[in-house]
Amino acid sequence: MVKITDVARHAGVSPSTVSYALSGKRPISEETRQRVEAAIRELGYRPHAGARALASSRSNVLALVVPLRTGIHVPVVMQFAVSVVTTARRHDHDVLLLTQEEGEEGLRRVADTALVDALIVMDVQLHDRRLPLLRALDRPSVLIGFPSSPAGLTCIDLDFKAAGEACVEHLARLGHRVVALVGSPPEVYVRQTAFAQRVVEGFTAAADRGGLASSVHPCEGRPGAARAVAERLLREQPALTGVVVHNEPLLEPLVDAFEQLGLRIPGDLSVTAICPDETAAAVRVPITSVALPTAEVGERAVELLMGKLGGKPVPQATLLPPRITERASTAPRQES
Repeated sequence: MVKITDVARHAGVSPSTVSYALSGKRPISEETRQRVEAAIRELGYRPHAGARALASSRSNVLALVVPLRTGIHVPVVMQFAVSVVTTARRHDHDVLLLTQEEGEEGLRRVADTALVDALIVMDVQLHDRRLPLLRALDRPSVLIGFPSSPAGLTCIDLDFKAAGEACVEHLARLGHRVVALVGSPPEVYVRQTAFAQRVVEGFTAAADRGGLASSVHPCEGRPGAARAVAERLLREQPALTGVVVHNEPLLEPLVDAFEQLGLRIPGDLSVTAICPDETAAAVRVPITSVALPTAEVGERAVELLMGKLGGKPVPQATLLPPRITERASTAPRQES
């Protein structure tokens, strides 16, 4: 095992200088720092985690707070988590995953025990009860999601309002005049989960702006719910020719349900979605979609947090613009 004395000998400095380079407790010249860092890389030295924490008052651990509430699509959440963990490891940080619905109490417990240096918080609600504590903590945080009042917080996410607008505008360009949103499970809206609410805002605003008839239908995320919502849509909107889906598990079942009800996709009904690209592309009729950039959001959330830990200024708001990819599920509206 490589020791700090081996690094010092290789760099031609004292062990205390290596320690200062690692902890930042005392200033050293840039040339010396570079020699130490080169020696660390060449020898593959890894500081003992406990000693490093004592020396720097840092745990080198980030908390990823993602309460697994009902209505959450866990596979997508795990895509965010993988991106956060992978990026954190590039910065020599580990990730503590907090999945229980503990609210402020859980955050306070983690912060007070110095288990983590900083927090990434997911499943943000418009009026999230955790926000006052996050603003008051002496540890930096980044939210994946935008509450209604983001002042004093650092937030990043896909621009879900613009994503909802992009789907409707795509259908409008193809001549569709009656559209519907098959949305997240009802409990997601009851909690006022921010990303789901933003999609509804964007969908409704774009439809109203374009003079389209529109409706919003929350739906359970189980395949059996697809047939019921498809029947309801066609019963309530017989002239329906465009659908936006913001409910990943329902994509394939909805395509099957509409076709069983006698509609061809895209001949009779055009379908768009907001979901990961690989999910949209894997459906039997590949779905035109706005990508859910889980990898980019997770990576940039960690980069923002590293900047805050390093005392650097970072933007308070980072909204990623939607990117729509046309696939086989959308086509111009057929004149009746």
